[in-house]
Amino acid sequence: MRNGTIVGINWGDEGKGRMVDLLTEDYDIVCRFQGGGNAGHTVINDKGKFALHLLPSGIFRDGVVNILGNGVALDPENLLKEIEDVQSKGVSITPANLKISDRASLLVPWHRDLDCLEEQRLADKKYGSTKQGIAPFYSDKYQKKTILAGELFYPEELKRHLLDIMEWKNLTLTKVYGAEPYTEAKLDEWLKDSCEKIKPFVCDTGTFLKNAQKEKKSILFEAQLGSLRDLDYGIVPYTTSSNTIAAYAPIGSGCPSVKITDVIGVVKAYSTCVGEGPFVCEMFGDEAEELRKAGNEYGAKTGRPRRVGPLDIVATRYGVEVQAATEIALTKLDVLSYMEKIPVTTHYELDGKQIDEFPFPVLLNSCKPVTEYLPGWKCDISKARKWKDLPKEARDYVEYVEKAIGCRIKYVSVGAEREAIIIR
Repeated sequence: MRNGTIVGINWGDEGKGRMVDLLTEDYDIVCRFQGGGNAGHTVINDKGKFALHLLPSGIFRDGVVNILGNGVALDPENLLKEIEDVQSKGVSITPANLKISDRASLLVPWHRDLDCLEEQRLADKKYGSTKQGIAPFYSDKYQKKTILAGELFYPEELKRHLLDIMEWKNLTLTKVYGAEPYTEAKLDEWLKDSCEKIKPFVCDTGTFLKNAQKEKKSILFEAQLGSLRDLDYGIVPYTTSSNTIAAYAPIGSGCPSVKITDVIGVVKAYSTCVGEGPFVCEMFGDEAEELRKAGNEYGAKTGRPRRVGPLDIVATRYGVEVQAATEIALTKLDVLSYMEKIPVTTHYELDGKQIDEFPFPVLLNSCKPVTEYLPGWKCDISKARKWKDLPKEARDYVEYVEKAIGCRIKYVSVGAEREAIIIR
C-alpha cells in the first residue's frame, strides 16, 4: 500500500497537476489537503486542457475517488462553477468520485470582499493576493468563526450560526473599511444557489479514508503552491495562509493516522514566481520575456505574467529539505531547448559572502544571485520518452541538478501532455 504526496518544492506553479494526473494511474484515492481557489493546476490529457483550482487533479481518472479534505478552503460558489465547467467537457463528477469533508470550512463571499479591501488598503505594500479570500478565510478559521460543510445538513443551527458570524463580520466591513454590510437575504441567496448544490458531495470523509486504509487502498495527497509559500516555512509574509508541506497531508486530509510512504517533490527546470516578495534569481528585460513566452508563464487563476529566472539551487535544496522529498519530478525541461547556454543560480551572495543555506526571510532582499552556465542542447526534446532519447547536454543538466539538490530525479517532463514524460 502506497501513500504518496505530490508537493511543490519552490514558489508554486511547478506542474503538480500534470504529475497528479499522470500518477493517479497507480492510486485509488486523490485527496487535496490544503489551500483553496487562489491557485491553479493546469492539466492536459485526452479529455482536453483544464485549469483546476479546487477539484483534485485525479478527477479525470475513471475509478479514482477524489476528496477535498478538512484543510481546504472550500468555496462553494467557485467549486460549483468548476464542477459545471469540467462536466461540460464530458468528465463525470458524481458523489461517487468526488467527496467533500463535512469538517471542511466554507469560504463565504465576504472573505473575497475583505481580501480585496485589504489589498486596496495596503496599496504599494500589498502581499500580492489573488483576492480569492484565502487569508481572511484562514484567519476566521483559526478564530473559530467559520461554518463547517456538515452544518448544511442542519439548517436551523446553520442559520443561527451564520447570522451570529455575519453580525461580527459586518463590524469589520463597515467600521474598518466603510463597505456595505451583509444581509440575511444575501446569505440566503448564497446558501440556495451554491451551498445546496454541493451538499450531495459532503460526507464523513474521515471514516471513508480510515476504511480505505483498512482495505489497503493507495492514497495520493495533492498540495497547492510550494514550500516557499508555506505559512510557517515560507517567505513570510509573502506566503499563502495554510501549510503546503507534505507533513500536513494526514491532518488536512482528515486521516491523521495515515503514514506517508513517498513524497514526490515537483521542480520546474527553471524558476517562476507569481505575486510579490523577494525572488533572488529573477531575470529581467528581454531575457526574462523570452523565457516567459517560451514557457507560457502566465497564472492559471489570474492570467498575470509570472516572474521568471534560472533554476535556483539554494531555494530548491531548502524546499527538498522541508518537504522531506523522496524523489523529484523535473517539469518543463523542453522549454529550455532554445537556449545556447543554461543559467543556474548556484549560490547567493549576502554581505559580500557566498552562502548556500536559504536565509531568514528578511535577509532575502539583500541577497544577490551567483549564476553559472551549463551547455544547452538547442534541439526539440518534446518527443523523447526514454532517458537515452535525450541529448547528452540535457541529461547532464538533469544530473547536475539532481546532485546539487541532493534528491533523485525520477521523472523528467518534456511537455504538458500526460504521456510527455521520461521515467528514470
